[in-house]
Amino acid sequence: MKKVLNVIAALSVMVLLGITVNSAFAQDAPGFTVARMVVCEDVADREPVGAGETFPLSLGAVYGYLEAKDIDADTEIRFVWMHNDIQTAVVPLTIRKGNRWRTYSSKKLGNRTGAWKVELQDTEGTVLKTVAFTVE
Repeated sequence: MKKVLNVIAALSVMVLLGITVNSAFAQDAPGFTVARMVVCEDVADREPVGAGETFPLSLGAVYGYLEAKDIDADTEIRFVWMHNDIQTAVVPLTIRKGNRWRTYSSKKLGNRTGAWKVELQDTEGTVLKTVAFTVE
């Protein structure tokens, strides 16, 4: 009987530790799913237009587009724009609790050709998704 109680006690501790560990990891998750993130030429009717990986400088600006799904709670995010790995802009946005939320940020290119990227970050600066693109 004592062995059975020891086994039950050990299993109980393992279950409690598992719940604690899983809860800690769940807090690190962003609380939503990135269904789609692209860079595009424009956004029309809340959909990306001209998504791609290379854009002409003559375009003047590009858009970072995000479609999030299964959003647990209103969530602050940031689009961080980078040219040649140098941060050029940070755009804070909020996605709202629900099944689906679409949002976007635009970036004027100036006269800057070369390697660009836009990062989706949480408020702590954790990179959730990166989209790289080139301006020629």
